[in-house]
Amino acid sequence: MSQHVLLNNVEHRMLRVHAGHGAALGDAVMRALTFPAEFRDVQAHYPIVFARDGDGRFVPLALLGLEEGENLFLEGTRWDATYVPLSIRRQPFLVGVSGEERLLHVDLQHPRVTADGGEMLFQEHGVATDHLERVKSVLLALHDGVVATPTFIDTLVQHELLESFVLDVKLDDGSHNRLAGFHTIDEARLQALPGAVLEQLAREGHLLPIYMVLASLSRFRDLIERINRRRAAAA
Repeated sequence: MSQHVLLNNVEHRMLRVHAGHGAALGDAVMRALTFPAEFRDVQAHYPIVFARDGDGRFVPLALLGLEEGENLFLEGTRWDATYVPLSIRRQPFLVGVSGEERLLHVDLQHPRVTADGGEMLFQEHGVATDHLERVKSVLLALHDGVVATPTFIDTLVQHELLESFVLDVKLDDGSHNRLAGFHTIDEARLQALPGAVLEQLAREGHLLPIYMVLASLSRFRDLIERINRRRAAAA
C-alpha cells in the first residue's frame, strides 16, 4: 500500500533511496507511462501503445514486456537499454499540485525507500543533494509532459486515428502469446487525411509524435527476440 507524503528536509533528513534497478525495487512491470515529448527517446527501444485508464481516457504507454509483471529489459540489476522512461526513473517520487504550486512527494512504502544504503536526499543543513535535484528535473519534465498529453489524445480521437489491435506471437519453443487490449495509430486513416489536416497536425506539434508511435512498432520484434532468448537460456 502506498504512503504518499510531502517531502521535507526535517522529517526526511536521513531518508535514502535506492537508485539502481531490480525486480525487488519495483521495476518488474510490463508498461510505463509516457508522453508525446518523450516519444522520440522511447521509440528507440520500446513499442508505444495506448490504453484506457480508470476514467476511460486513452493514455500512451511504453511496453516493456508482453505479459503482466514482465520487464524484458530488466536483467538482474541492469536495465538493458540506453533510455529508461521518466515514469520509471521518478520512483519513488511524485508531484503534488496545490493551486499553482507543484510539490514534491515521496511514497514511504515504495521498495526503493530505505533508512540505510542508497542515495541521500539532503545534505547537512537540509540542502538538497545532487540526486534529489536530478529527481526534481525528471519530475518536472514528466509532470509537464503528462499535463500536455490530453490535447494530443483529443486530437487523435477527433480524427479517429486510434485503432485496437491484437498481436499473436508464436515463440521459438512453440508456445503462443497474445497481446490484446491496446490501441495504436490507424496508419491507413492517417494517410487518408486531407493535406490541410496534416498541415494543422504538424503546426500544432502532433504529427511528429504520431510518426514516432508508428516507428516504435518495429520494436515488437525486439521484445519477441528477448522472450525467445530468455526462454532458451532457461531451458
